[in-house]
Amino acid sequence: MRLGVPALAHLPQECRPLIAPGAVPTGIVHLGLGAFHRAHQAVYTEEAVAAAGGDWGIAGVAPRSVTVLDALREQDRLFSVTSVSARGSATHVVGAFSALVHAASDPEAVVRLIADPAVRVVTLTITEKGYAPGSAALGLLVRGLLARRHADSGPVAVLSCDNVPANGRHLRGLVHRAAGDDAREWLSDQVTFPGTMVDRIVPAATAGSLARAAGALGVEDRAAVSGEPYRQWVIEDDFPGGRPAWERAGAVLTVDAQPWERLKLRSLNGVHSAIAYLGALAGCETIAQALTLPGLRALLTRLITEDIAPSLRPPDGITVAGYGESVLTRFADPALGHRTVQVAMDGSQKLPQRVLHTIQDRRAAGSIPRWAVLVVAAWMRFVQGRADDGRELPLDDPMAAEIRDRLAAAPGTPEGVVDALLGLRAIFPADLAEDDVVRALLVDWLTALSKHGVEATLAGAS
Repeated sequence: MRLGVPALAHLPQECRPLIAPGAVPTGIVHLGLGAFHRAHQAVYTEEAVAAAGGDWGIAGVAPRSVTVLDALREQDRLFSVTSVSARGSATHVVGAFSALVHAASDPEAVVRLIADPAVRVVTLTITEKGYAPGSAALGLLVRGLLARRHADSGPVAVLSCDNVPANGRHLRGLVHRAAGDDAREWLSDQVTFPGTMVDRIVPAATAGSLARAAGALGVEDRAAVSGEPYRQWVIEDDFPGGRPAWERAGAVLTVDAQPWERLKLRSLNGVHSAIAYLGALAGCETIAQALTLPGLRALLTRLITEDIAPSLRPPDGITVAGYGESVLTRFADPALGHRTVQVAMDGSQKLPQRVLHTIQDRRAAGSIPRWAVLVVAAWMRFVQGRADDGRELPLDDPMAAEIRDRLAAAPGTPEGVVDALLGLRAIFPADLAEDDVVRALLVDWLTALSKHGVEATLAGAS
């Protein structure tokens, strides 16, 4: 039996959805139907509606792929989320989706949804690469907002839930520029762009995670997702048309999400990337396995305390060292099975906010961020496509062709590789690329990684 309305009566009581599927009208449009949204914002929204009510069903929009969309349609828009840790797991079904749309085949349906006066919130998880000017998702968002203006449908809040610095402000700038001068006054009056910080480790689905969900439910769920028990959502509270009571589900409402966002991007996402590149090069399949490499955890602690902590001011009551230690503990849980190559993908889009901003801030302060530069050197070694044992590494990146072309044209020395990749202005700004101290340190680290491998480099780090 497949998950769906007929199967609900057969589910264990603790697995059943908090709200009946289809019982809550649409109040939110979400662009991006990936695993993270389903394990994060959809869960918060269902819990908020169950606790405080409101017409806040989610119309989920799949930009391109139909794999998850078809599974959800066949399952009456239901899916399960399994919280997994070394202590065990717990599975529950989520009924937050009120509608589903495939943007590539029916873009006008997306425009109509965003223009609908019943919709007062639009959320996005389109990954860092989705914020390139002219992207399809941004184009649909702008078209929908312009249609909303034409229909006089009332105010709306648009929330980026992606790991983009100052994500709300950044999205606002992109939308205002794309919409044109005629719409800017209306956008300023009627549309807000609250900043957010989102956090939950959600690995890609595997045969094992799908089997775990089926075992807990007693039925098959082809849209099942799993993640760590920990989750966090920090939201700037600026919603002119109202919002779900997300705070009833544990979200933090604030006037400024940027201190939380910067802390997470650098101390969690940046550290995640460090583990992914070094771990993949060393032949480690998962993040937890990589953390067992001799010397890696100590090096990451130095990265957090010596490079990242001085580069930012954390939220009140939080220390960067304490936050970073909790992050390492979360990453070390072997039950998650988070693959290093999954975290390593799209490095050209992730490096700036995760690592390069730390380096720039420390250089501006006159310091040498040695450990953060090692992360960049590990990426430069990773994109060459071979692990320390000679195994091929995948380069899943929007700039893969340009990266390969530059490497092919460069001398095969550490100096040649560093100079070739520093020339990628879409990744490395001029002030960083032309910094002789950073370049020399990159060459030193890349030389060590290339000649001796990750484990010997970690052993010799001091």
